[in-house]
Amino acid sequence: MMITDTHSHIYSEEFLADQDQMMQRAFDAGVQRIFVPAIDSSYAQKMFEIESKYPENVFLMMGLHPTYVKENVEEELNFVESELARRKFYAVGEIGIDLFWDKTFLKEQQHAFKHQIQLAKKYKLGINIHCRDAFDEVFEVLESEKSDDLFGIFHCFTGDLGQAQRAISLGMKLGIGGVATFKNGKIDQFLNEIDLKHIVLETDSPYLAPVPYRGKRNESSYTLLVAQKLAEIYQLPVEEIARITTENSTLFPSSLFTLICPPNNSTRLFVRFKPMPLLTELPNFGVSNILYLSNISAICCSVNPLPEFLTSKYKVLSGSFCDIST
Repeated sequence: MMITDTHSHIYSEEFLADQDQMMQRAFDAGVQRIFVPAIDSSYAQKMFEIESKYPENVFLMMGLHPTYVKENVEEELNFVESELARRKFYAVGEIGIDLFWDKTFLKEQQHAFKHQIQLAKKYKLGINIHCRDAFDEVFEVLESEKSDDLFGIFHCFTGDLGQAQRAISLGMKLGIGGVATFKNGKIDQFLNEIDLKHIVLETDSPYLAPVPYRGKRNESSYTLLVAQKLAEIYQLPVEEIARITTENSTLFPSSLFTLICPPNNSTRLFVRFKPMPLLTELPNFGVSNILYLSNISAICCSVNPLPEFLTSKYKVLSGSFCDIST
């Protein structure tokens, strides 16, 4: 069983004393893929260091967290843009609007959010949204940027059913974490009305630990507890929750998938696995066969024209080399 934590601050100072042990606990729990959000430029080196230690398991985002939007917002946005141009990231995040503590920099937060969405589109990446006491403001920006190339995850979703449906209509998946296990979390009351294809798992560690660890330090291994809660809500085996939500998460960073279409009429479909440097031929074109393999790093397809299941499910960019994204 492979589980994906789509949002975890594993470089946090909270893990300085036991980072390696924390990562091993995650692996032991089946959490093999961890997506790591950025905060601001001061945290970048810590992110790069943990990525270098766990290159097959850690996937970095780049962005400016809304609570770190201050007077130097342009300097920070320039850093984000320069990093996106310099190297590979798997999403732009976490970005958004947070009005819980302070509204002083609301205009700057709105500007930063909109600008980073535009950067995500430029680099064909998904976004990872932080929203706290700011659903109206976040939706206003998303509506202004609504397009086919807007997609991503509404991190730590805590809204109501209507807000969930609106987020989904704007191309977002819902990041579900420890709040779903809280007695007063509320989202567990309507989550079964949301198709599981719109759900991904997360921890937001070291914050918002699920029951029975509520109030204590969170960590990526606890993604399993969230999966178990969703298994209860959806009345499905936890293995099925893990499989489906991992499939959903593979569509989050489009750069995890690369479609290559040589100009010939071969009818073979190949999948390159990560970390194994093998090229394995699939027996048929069933889309479930592709998405089930959640550690895919590339899809190599020599079919011309492309099979309908690919063109209908994925946006395929022009040329012989193209990224796949929802």
